[in-house]
Amino acid sequence: MLVKKAIPVIALVALAACATVSDMWSGGKTASVKLSGAGENPPVKTSASGSGSFTLAKDGSVKGSVTTTGVQGTMAHIHRGARGTNGGVAIGLAKSGDTYTVPDGTKLSDADQAAFKAGNLYVNVHSAANKGGEIRAQIQP
Repeated sequence: MLVKKAIPVIALVALAACATVSDMWSGGKTASVKLSGAGENPPVKTSASGSGSFTLAKDGSVKGSVTTTGVQGTMAHIHRGARGTNGGVAIGLAKSGDTYTVPDGTKLSDADQAAFKAGNLYVNVHSAANKGGEIRAQIQP
């Protein structure tokens, strides 16, 4: 009898958790990106490219990924910096084949959230040939 009473409560809690996660991402800021060598500073001559998107939730959580072609990437990051400038790493991305993903549970600081919203973060993919970055795109929601 206790199990029969617990099942509706468990279902209600699970449903509420799903709604909370959905609400967290609704109203977030999303930016699609197209990476190229021309976006690097200084520009890099390469046929490599990439694309993806990043979403910033209301609570500062960030999710997203980029997928590349034509480059053997060694690592990728989201950096602080306006277009045409280089900056420090805000987030290291996890590599799986040619896709680089924001690790689960990543949150931006208040300053980095403001930079995201202002278009002052960028993503770039590094290679052995171009250690400073081979392809890059500004993140502009």
